[in-house]
Amino acid sequence: MMNSSTTGKAARVIGYASALSVAAMLAAAPAWAHVHVDADHTTPGDDAVLTFAVPNESDKGAATTEVSVALPDLTEVSAEQIPGWTARLDRNVAAGTVKAVTWTAAPGAGIAPDQFALFRVAVMLPKGDSASFPTTQTYSDGTVVHWDQPTPAGGAEPEHPSPTLALKAESHDDAAMSMPMSTSDNTSRWLAGAALLVAAASLVVTLVTRRRS
Repeated sequence: MMNSSTTGKAARVIGYASALSVAAMLAAAPAWAHVHVDADHTTPGDDAVLTFAVPNESDKGAATTEVSVALPDLTEVSAEQIPGWTARLDRNVAAGTVKAVTWTAAPGAGIAPDQFALFRVAVMLPKGDSASFPTTQTYSDGTVVHWDQPTPAGGAEPEHPSPTLALKAESHDDAAMSMPMSTSDNTSRWLAGAALLVAAASLVVTLVTRRRS
């Protein structure tokens, strides 16, 4: 269960990832016509923000009013607050895990036909090569769609595939690359700060010189 510090961290991570997730989903929108999951990174055992893109595929004009995502018994989960929706975590108190997260639309809200919505949740990624998140989508007319069919290796995608995230540990090359980038970023900040100090000192000298004149 997350404490206040962890919850605050999760909220900040979600905020940082929001813009990138929206851009990524909009760019990929023509490529998917089913529930899709993406993440800001995919390192097993690390904190990450999962973004579920849920399109409305109703041919009867019904709105999507509930989205429920089954989780692989994760220990740290925090759902983003979405206007017009309430989020509920289904916890296994004895095991200390979260089995699912469900978003329910308020009356008059929901995902309209030919639109989609993004649902985000901060989690600690499980160990392994991949993680599957079977999703249940409920419409205002009572229609229920289960996105839970596995995609066979090398086979055709099923009609209602389960959202699946491929996990990949950070390689030594990636880690080595991130270190110079971080060092370069810190150096740039230091140089910028030094430049500001020099500029400020120059301004003070100029003002003192004018006053003496």
